[in-house]
Amino acid sequence: MPEICLIGTGGMMPLKNRWLTSCYYEYEGHALLIDCGEGTQIALAAADRKISRIDMLLLTHMHADHVSGLPGFLLSLGNSSREEPFDIYLPEGKTQTIKNLMSICGMLPFEVRFTELPTDRRFEFIAEQISPLVKIESIPLRHSTVCLGYSVTLNRRQEFQPQAAKELDIPVKYWRTLHSGESVTLEDGRLITPDMVTLSNRRPIKLAYVTDTLPFNAIADFAKDSQLFICEGMYGDPDKKQSMNEKGHMLMQDACRLAENAGAEQLWLTHYSPAEMNPKYYEKELKKLFPAVTVSFDGISLDIKE
Repeated sequence: MPEICLIGTGGMMPLKNRWLTSCYYEYEGHALLIDCGEGTQIALAAADRKISRIDMLLLTHMHADHVSGLPGFLLSLGNSSREEPFDIYLPEGKTQTIKNLMSICGMLPFEVRFTELPTDRRFEFIAEQISPLVKIESIPLRHSTVCLGYSVTLNRRQEFQPQAAKELDIPVKYWRTLHSGESVTLEDGRLITPDMVTLSNRRPIKLAYVTDTLPFNAIADFAKDSQLFICEGMYGDPDKKQSMNEKGHMLMQDACRLAENAGAEQLWLTHYSPAEMNPKYYEKELKKLFPAVTVSFDGISLDIKE
């Protein structure tokens, strides 16, 4: 099952006790990272996550606290003996910005490949680097610059039925292939499809990740039925609302309302302002809005099983 870890939870600049907002998602030994602010490779080590397992990076937008750690990250990745291509997904029209940032890296022992994502509509693709079962979707957000939110959905392998396979006289050597979702043709010419020997009783596992945006209704739809919704909450003081509207951010209370409307099972807050020194202070009041909220911290992790 996927394991999710918030490498950092801060916005604008790293603090001595809070790294910049970044999310690590691992499934069966392969991982993706969302955003890469200053010092991300150090934050990964502090959270005991292996940089060598990261096969793709999703960038939300081009502000420094989300991308300025990329050169150091890529150099550290190169020092982990990586030679396979590394994939970066980012908003449309921003590849050259990242290439300019990478100009200080020198020679890397692997190719960096770029995929630009639409900024005017939702878009989905399969994360083959992680697993054919993992689907990623992006959504345009409302920030002071072009910005994307992401969801990561694991479509779980359905429950295999050995008795059904036996009744169909399917040799055991084909069971693993069928369980992985592929059809097989037996020696007697019969085509066996996965649905003939599996039960469709396992729901997908969904993570939704949204940061640096005004709150709006489409976010709740995007995060609908997620087991974990990670959302920014720069401040917990309602008096900051006007300021957040002007800067394209949201309050912790905004995130709670979105989580409630989305039907999310859990909410983790992130991307705290450096001036918000004790985000935990607001947790009791926030739970009145959404009981399953967690004022998260660097290194918090969850192994989603259901």
